[in-house]
Amino acid sequence: MAKIYATGRRKSSIAKVWLSAGSGKITVNGLSLDAWLGGLEAKKLRVKQPLNITKQDTTVDIVATTLGGGFGGQADALRHGISRALAAYDKSLRAILKPEGMLTRDSRSVERKKPGLKKARRSPQFSKR
Repeated sequence: MAKIYATGRRKSSIAKVWLSAGSGKITVNGLSLDAWLGGLEAKKLRVKQPLNITKQDTTVDIVATTLGGGFGGQADALRHGISRALAAYDKSLRAILKPEGMLTRDSRSVERKKPGLKKARRSPQFSKR
């Protein structure tokens, strides 16, 4: 079986994912998933979520590179990329992933800072005197 490529995005993060038949190894930026995310267990579960839902966690290997943003955005981008790769790998998995919202790109991003304000919506502190 050939490698299947998919791209996942979230906030300003991008994940390039290559999926192939294998034993369930996940490699991100040259590191294992445990080494890449360290003690962030909730983020590891989010990355593995599409594999667990489709019961493919021991049948496919994933090699991914991530760039931009922080660990949270990159983990969600990786989740999106894995979901898209699984849908391309086996067409029947799309029916499982779609209702769970795995194939939808989360388009929320940071709102820009406005002139005269401290942040996007936070106004400067009012001084009575």
